[in-house]
Amino acid sequence: MSAETLDRPAPPAAVRSGPRDRHRPRRPRWRAALRRAAPALGLFAAARLTGLLVLTLWARHTGRSPRALLATSWDSEWYAGIAAHGYGRVLHGAHGMVLNDLAFFPLYPALVRAVTTVLPVAGGTAGLLLSWLAAGAAAWGVYLVGERLRGRAAATVLVLLWGLLPHSVVLTMAYTEPVMTAFAAWALYALLTRRWLWAAALASLAGLTRPNGVAVAAAVLTAVLCELWRTRCRSGPRVWAAGLLAPAGWLAYLLWVGGRRGDLLGGYFAVQSGWTSRFDLGKGALVFVRDMLGGPTQFGFAMALLITGAAVLLFALVVCAERLPLPVLAYTAVLVLIAVGGSGFFESKPRFLLPAFPLLLPLAVAVTKARPRAAILVVAALAGLSFCYGAYALTLARMAI
Repeated sequence: MSAETLDRPAPPAAVRSGPRDRHRPRRPRWRAALRRAAPALGLFAAARLTGLLVLTLWARHTGRSPRALLATSWDSEWYAGIAAHGYGRVLHGAHGMVLNDLAFFPLYPALVRAVTTVLPVAGGTAGLLLSWLAAGAAAWGVYLVGERLRGRAAATVLVLLWGLLPHSVVLTMAYTEPVMTAFAAWALYALLTRRWLWAAALASLAGLTRPNGVAVAAAVLTAVLCELWRTRCRSGPRVWAAGLLAPAGWLAYLLWVGGRRGDLLGGYFAVQSGWTSRFDLGKGALVFVRDMLGGPTQFGFAMALLITGAAVLLFALVVCAERLPLPVLAYTAVLVLIAVGGSGFFESKPRFLLPAFPLLLPLAVAVTKARPRAAILVVAALAGLSFCYGAYALTLARMAI
């Protein structure tokens, strides 16, 4: 369902094979998919392990604990607190801020609690284990989506570029972005292969993980509407069920918070407003940028502006030149809209854009077509920026990531 239709799943191996292959036992499809993705996953692991090594060396140099930086920084502490004690923590900050832990969606802390119940580890370590496993699963899903859309070479480069983004250090922190991206990438792959219920279930889980997880539900609903249009509303029950299930997780948590706050529809948004997070179509972000450009500013804010601006340009390129399937385009558009149109915590916008991996498709295709020396220079430069900025963001920056 691109500008045309969703890709159909590949024919079974028995159909593609010749007479000599008919009596061979068929390998599970997931093994074949994992084998194809292995080079990309190896490059991703090498990129993130190198970034982790650079961070560790610099943290030791500055007298900091790398584990503490990765497991208990900023939002990680809130998630660990919810996992250990449930909801109910409220702090009062500067300028009238009311920091309520109901702003954090429940699936990740629930998984952290489950891990600490099974394994003799603290909440921060459990969060790291979950994030690292989820990052690997996300990289595999990103590869499969890229392979489906642009082939194996571009998919491999896509995974590498995603692992080398300036804010990719978050993929090794006890944060929710790796988990959400894993759900999102596999949901998109399920849509591209017309696995409706799998896509909807994963979308619902993404919606329980992060506020911008609603982007995955938007992708599923777009696919459902296109399918209903194509079949004149004669689609089977799985399509209808997918449309109902996809936003269920996100809506359920918003309504639960609303019921707890005594304002069913507006309660969650009031909690977010206490954190100074509002959706105002970018008005607050523009005011912040104006003030930032009018005087001295921190390097992290400048990087956030640069990365967010690059994301907008890449989205325009994706819309005009890539002809992506409509569900993938809808997913990416919602992520960009939420990141750009929201106010508050400007320095976190690049992190909100980490799940928007389809934005990197034009760059991945360009790198695969470039001369080897030019491609190596681009990747090396991005790696240097990623490793150095990750160490800076966790050890030197005076702002949340």
